[in-house]
Amino acid sequence: MPDTTAQLEHANITVRDPAATAAWMEKLFGWHIRWQGDAISGGYTIHVGNDQRYIALYNPGTSVVDATSSYTRVAGLNHLAVTVDDLDATEAAIKAHGFETSNHGDYEPGRRFYFHDNEGIEFEVVSYA
Repeated sequence: MPDTTAQLEHANITVRDPAATAAWMEKLFGWHIRWQGDAISGGYTIHVGNDQRYIALYNPGTSVVDATSSYTRVAGLNHLAVTVDDLDATEAAIKAHGFETSNHGDYEPGRRFYFHDNEGIEFEVVSYA
């Protein structure tokens, strides 16, 4: 029987400024830009992540509108989660960048906190170390 186990390769999200979002992700998460260029419908995309997985940061090339709460609508993106080895050092870097952290929690098997970026996207940062 073939192995049909899937692994998430990327997520694609719409942002106002792909370059600015990619820049803070490179700085705070240690990621790199894998690709960037023209995208569907006259838009522009930057792929930022590591060699196996990434987030596609898409801008349609036209004005974008703020969404309502993703937690109250079907097909909403509630948050993206990343894992880190040193939760405290990562949180310090995120705060130094100007993002506010919240909703800290210890749970089996790890620890976590959340923050919203300048696009309003919620991120969960988790450590299992």
